[in-house]
Amino acid sequence: MSEELDALILRILTDPAVVPDPYPLYHRLRSEAPVYEVGFGNAVVLSRYDDARAVLRNSTDFGNREDDDAGPNRLVPGAASVQRDRESRSMLFMNPPDHTRLRGLVSRGFTPRRVEALRPHVVELTDELLDAVADEGEVNLVEALAFPLPANVISELVGVPRADRDWLRPLVADLTATLEPNPSEEDVARATASGTKVREYILDLMAERRREPRDDLLSTLISASDDGDRLSEAEVVTMTLLIYAAGFETTTNLIGNMVHTLLDHPDELARVRADRSLVPNTVEEVLRFQPPVQIDGRYTFHDTEVGGHLIRARQSVLTFLGAANRDPAVVDDPDRFDVTRPEIPLLSFGSGIHYCLGASLARLEGQVVLERLLTRFGRWERASETVWKPRLTLRGPGVLPVRFAA
Repeated sequence: MSEELDALILRILTDPAVVPDPYPLYHRLRSEAPVYEVGFGNAVVLSRYDDARAVLRNSTDFGNREDDDAGPNRLVPGAASVQRDRESRSMLFMNPPDHTRLRGLVSRGFTPRRVEALRPHVVELTDELLDAVADEGEVNLVEALAFPLPANVISELVGVPRADRDWLRPLVADLTATLEPNPSEEDVARATASGTKVREYILDLMAERRREPRDDLLSTLISASDDGDRLSEAEVVTMTLLIYAAGFETTTNLIGNMVHTLLDHPDELARVRADRSLVPNTVEEVLRFQPPVQIDGRYTFHDTEVGGHLIRARQSVLTFLGAANRDPAVVDDPDRFDVTRPEIPLLSFGSGIHYCLGASLARLEGQVVLERLLTRFGRWERASETVWKPRLTLRGPGVLPVRFAA
């Protein structure tokens, strides 16, 4: 049985054919071995909601390795590793007190007031993009809307000028490959080269913002770094890069997953079209049903019991968020997509001290996109089959051909 389960987990982590629908494999894993120590790495895989949530919320016993920025996702034999010096380490891979200090500073840019103030701008950007595709017939929704919208929104928040955004977006997208369980040496090399270019760009932009501060997140971070030296220059660069990458890659997947799922469920699309008050709930159900982030990892500091199983110190722990969100112990009929579901427990943004800072912004963008699409187009049709990006940690369509009509 252990060999079969090891093969199952390796298939989940490495087989691109699994990405379009990993949920049957999650179901088998959750049913047969919800807390499972894999045979090909010093790691434990969790697929139940309560177990995953307990680990993500327990920063005393679980956190990140200080000597390896690859993170515990890197379980696949032969996967390329990622090593960075301490100053270049992302907040994603930090523990308290460093994580607490950095998160406290950057959270100033994601206050409810600041995020909500972006709503008119998100509406304006969405309408501009929809104007461009209104008469196109068939469009790839990812390239036409799901990618450029969140990239432009996070650019506006951070303070990246419009003239630089098209150049910057693919470079930042290269960096996310290192979050996957099995990046190749080519993926890591490309991410390293792109990271060097982006860091140099951010340093130049920081120099501009020091000369002429603006009401943007980069100016806020620079002010924090210059006020009592609370952030080093390297920390400002790394934090800006993290926010920029996380701010559009995951939301791109959310928007693509949302349209794909509603096309798959025309009755649910009709329900939300008839009752626009369901728009926020629909976004929440998409986040549960098709989370844009499927895997989150931790490292064990102390021997700890989870779900009745001992997890030893210095083991990696992989939480399958997509499996946890469909746990029948906490969700009634979890494989049914229901835009009227009254309570929607989900781990799509993580939990605990690493809960996604941009969750409220992602929700806002998802709601605006759905509302504007419903208002603008009375008919949605899939033009051809969706092509999924060959990535599981950050899972979403790469090509989503759609026809819209008034």
